[in-house]
Amino acid sequence: MSAGDARGAPREIGTLLRIMARLRDPQGGCPWDLAQDFSSIAPYTVEEAYEVADAIDRGDLDDLRDELGDLLLQVVFHAQMAQEQGAFDFGDVVASISGKMLRRHPHVFGDAHAADAGAVVADWERIKQQERADAGDTDPSALAGIARGLPEWQRALKLQKRAARTGFDWPDAAPVLDKLREEADEVQAEFAAAAAGGEARLEEEIGDLLFVCANLARHAEVDVGSALRRANLKFERRFRAMEALAAARGQSLPALDLVQQEALWQAVKRDEQDSP
Repeated sequence: MSAGDARGAPREIGTLLRIMARLRDPQGGCPWDLAQDFSSIAPYTVEEAYEVADAIDRGDLDDLRDELGDLLLQVVFHAQMAQEQGAFDFGDVVASISGKMLRRHPHVFGDAHAADAGAVVADWERIKQQERADAGDTDPSALAGIARGLPEWQRALKLQKRAARTGFDWPDAAPVLDKLREEADEVQAEFAAAAAGGEARLEEEIGDLLFVCANLARHAEVDVGSALRRANLKFERRFRAMEALAAARGQSLPALDLVQQEALWQAVKRDEQDSP
């Protein structure tokens, strides 16, 4: 039986749980692990999720295996700390998600029928709303239940999608582009106000601009995280190429003025465009 066989997973999970318990053992455990709490570990959990996404984006399945392991460790770490407090343990976490999957897939595990993926999503949201109501959540808003701990760009998308289900949405990307230009003009006006000594509201206006950018991506069916990740990678690739080109010419990039640096940037772009 291979380690990847689902039937062998309980043995491997058991090993990981024992390792985590040992690391958190006050008698001889790891001082760093013992010093952690939910709040201090949370940033690592988010970081590992992004590293999983990065491995997927690069198509590196070996790295994906390792990154998924790192993410699983985060779940085990949180569960171990909760167990120490008598709140819940890893088994409770597994039981919770298993029950949720059974409830939210009645077309697979029950007698319901879902014609397509859209119907599955609609049923999923309906079941979620019923679960919140059963738990005593009395918030009637279409925006109820959207976590505040999400990265803000992701929360913006969720807010927009929920609002769109009520009909509060632009019909296509054209008016979103108009709105984007309007928000850019407002940002420019705030910069001018600041330069003139007036009180600026730049943060608010730039926030509005970013919110509309997320909306534009949603209408274009472009994943914001993926698009920004690719933009970051492109910038990093080109900047490193600028540094290499400057060094090949016996120059130091910081010693060049902006005009000279821009010339290097354009040279790198041309090289990319000319490459097969």
